Formats: sequence, structure tokens, C-alpha cells
Amino acid sequence: MHLGAIIMYQHHQNQLVLPDDFFLPFGGKLNKNNRWVTLAGLIPWSKVEEKYAESFQSTFKGQKAVSVRTALGSLIIKERLGLSDRETVQQITENPYLQYFIGLPRFTEEAPFHHSLMTHFRKRLGKDIINEVNEWIVQGESNSQDDANDNDDPPSHGGPSAEPPSEGRTSETVTHQGKLLLDATCAPADIRYPTDLSLLNEGREKLEHIIDVLHAPHRGIERKPRTYRQKAHKEYLKIAKQRRPKPRKIRKAVGQQLRFVKRDLNIISDLAEKTPLTELSHQEYRELLVIGELYQQQEEMFDNRSHRIDHRIVSISQPHVRPIVRGKTQTPVEFGAKVAASVVDGYAMMEKLEWDNYNEALSLQESAEAYRERYGVYPIAILADQIYRNRDNRRYCKDRGIRLSGPPLGRPSKSQQEQAEQKQLAKQDAAERNEIEGIFGKGKRHRGLGLIQACLQETSETVIALQFLVMNLDRKLRFLFWIFARCLFKIRLELIPAL
Repeated sequence: MHLGAIIMYQHHQNQLVLPDDFFLPFGGKLNKNNRWVTLAGLIPWSKVEEKYAESFQSTFKGQKAVSVRTALGSLIIKERLGLSDRETVQQITENPYLQYFIGLPRFTEEAPFHHSLMTHFRKRLGKDIINEVNEWIVQGESNSQDDANDNDDPPSHGGPSAEPPSEGRTSETVTHQGKLLLDATCAPADIRYPTDLSLLNEGREKLEHIIDVLHAPHRGIERKPRTYRQKAHKEYLKIAKQRRPKPRKIRKAVGQQLRFVKRDLNIISDLAEKTPLTELSHQEYRELLVIGELYQQQEEMFDNRSHRIDHRIVSISQPHVRPIVRGKTQTPVEFGAKVAASVVDGYAMMEKLEWDNYNEALSLQESAEAYRERYGVYPIAILADQIYRNRDNRRYCKDRGIRLSGPPLGRPSKSQQEQAEQKQLAKQDAAERNEIEGIFGKGKRHRGLGLIQACLQETSETVIALQFLVMNLDRKLRFLFWIFARCLFKIRLELIPAL
């Protein structure tokens, strides 16, 4: 299926299949308490289908597209189980519960689709649709918690469902409620650790391949341009094989590779006059453009004796990836997308995603306004680390009656009681803010947030958004199981006196 072709989308979610209606050729019925059956009921498939259908050019003609439940369901299965695209299709083919989750009406022993379509699913959905689905999941959770609070309060984490303090409530309306946790992290891409020397050597090798392609029509007629590829490779290995080469030797090797790359680019420019660049594949032409930009950046840094430049390319295959300085002990620099996230009542939302490094403090006001749009009120407090506590954010929070975590500006109070209260409040804020750090840790250790293996920019953004969606679905699933266990426990307590 080609994305540029006209594809017809047929609505499917108006025909809901219940677990008892799912046909099993070997007899029996699906367990209604199975996790995949429960998850299928948590996602508003009809709403997602409306957004998904907008990405198609036509609904009356063309090739029939896969339903949104199959597309999104397969991506959720892949990220939740940590599988590859090929293995995801295999698991779906073998498991009736997974087939029910993606919307199939009956069990089939054949693969529902080819594994290559998983890439098209990620392109079709995109991070915007995934984030909107995440919004629906979280908003639905607020309603379910309000219903649960009528009988027995579930574990709360200070979100909108929690009871606000007295200063956040007036006699008529509630203006402030809940707490907003903010932080940023990096979602590293699956690339080799980049160095100037290795990038130039990789670019030189790809240019030599492009020269071979452009010279192929003139083979036997004209002499092939000399590229000195063996000498260039030998000079690169002299430094690459050294354990700790000195900076002077590295700079000399980088200069040599720059001259080899420049020579190859000039050869390609001359060959383009004889052989059109249309002889190159789409990937080869894209790599040629990236290497040209890479050469300009490396030459500028080499002349200025610097290692910093705007929009620096660190991967030829993934030119959208940028270095993100995090300042950590083990990994001071990570290579991937920088994600600003918020946590409310234990549910994480992706507020901002950029590939270029940015100051996460600039996202505080946008996150607070987004909080107001979701819940209709401002948060009572915003818990964030020191980088968020600039003067603009402090003024913004003060004007709107929001408490920003951290010590106030100015001299500390001379009152021992006020100092003790501020110290206790700072300790409580730090303890509550650990929740967002734990969510990041869970996403990187147990999910795929620690290594994004998608190659394209748009598919990588979709995968990052899916990580937050899967974590929220897991939390909501645990919440429903908690309610079920609580109700079962109450029933047993009521039956004990009768016995």
C-alpha cells in the first residue's frame, strides 16, 4: 500500500463485536476479564476512527484500507509487549485475544496483514492523533474516579480527582484543583555514538557508492574518476583503531577526511552534468543532500576550532536527530528527541516534543493552560525542578494563584516556624515530584522510551507518543482491577455474617 495512492476507508466501529460474539473454531468463549478484552473497552474506537479517516483522500474509491482498530491495536500490542513488527504479526496470528483486540470478528489462522504495513500505521496515525487518544483516556479516567469516590476512595496522587485544599475552593465555584507535575527527558534514538571522524568516513563511503552509480552508464567509455578510497580508509583506521588518540591526531584525521569528502562532492558535481541525478534512488539522493549539509557543518567547525553548531547533524540515516545536553554523570549528552511531559493523578501527557534542544521552562505556561482546558480549573500547585523557576514563570503563577514549588525569592524568613513549614512543604513537594521521575524510569526500562528504534522522524514521534498512551492504559487497567478486587472483598465481608 503506497501512501500517495488513493485509498478508500470504510467505517467499521459502528459494528461492535462483543467477547461472546467472537467466533472460536475450537469451541468455547473468550474470558471477559482478560486484560486484552478489558483494554479493548477502554479505548474510544469510534472517536479515533473519525480522526483516522481524515488522513485518507477518498472514502468512495481506491484500495480498501485497514480499520483503525487494527492499525492502532497492532501498534499498542507492539509497544506493550516490546516486539518487532514481524513478531507482532506472528503473535496476533497465534492469539485469539489479540485478534479480538484489533477488531477481528472471528479467529483466523492467517496473518491479518503484512508486517510491512506497521510503518504505514505509524505514518497514518501520527503523534497528534495518539496524543488526542491519550487525552480521551485521561479524561475518561477522571469521570470513573469521581464515580468511584462516591463509595470508596481509590488511591489518589493529588490530581484533579483529589479533594482540593480549602484555599482552592470558594463558596460558589472551584477555581483551583489538583497538582501538576512537570519535567523533561530525552528519548534516545537508535544510532551509533557519533564522532566527527566517523561521520565523515561514513559520508565518504556513501559518496563513493554514489560515484559508482553515476559512472555506471559510462563504464568502458570514459575513465572512472580517482577517489583514493583505499588510502582514505587506511588513514581513517589509523585513528579509529587507537584506544585514546590525541586531539592533535584526531584533528589531522578530520582534516584529511574533509578533503576526501570535498573531492568526492566535486566529482559528483562533474558527473551530474553527464548523468542526471535521477539515476539515484530516493535514499541515495537524500543521503547526498544530507552529506552536503554535513560537510558544510564539519568544515565550519574545523575552521573555527569548535565542536558546536546549530542544527548539528549526528546521523546520516536519521538527520533529524540532534544532540541533547542533559548534564548527567553517565550520559552528559543524549541523541534523540527532547520531550516535555506532565503528570496529573498518575497519568502522563506529552506536552512538547522537539528534536532541537530547548529550554523546558518555556513549556510551563503552555502546560498550565492545557491543564485548564482539560479540567476547567488551574492547578493548586505546579511541582517542577529549579530550571522552571524563572521570574516569568513565577510571575505567571502568582498572577493566577498557583503555587510554584521551591523556596520563594528574597531573604529567608527569620521566623523559625515559617522556616520549618517551608522546609516541610519542600520535602513533601520533592516526594510527590518523584512520581514523574518514576514514570520516566518505567518508560525507559520497561517500555521502548529508552531506545526509539523507528528510523523516520514522523514514525519516531508516533512511537514516543505511543509509549505514554501504553503507560496510561496500563495504569487504568490496574485501576479497574483494583475496583474489581475491592468490590469482591466487600461482597465477601457481607457474606461472612450470613455464614
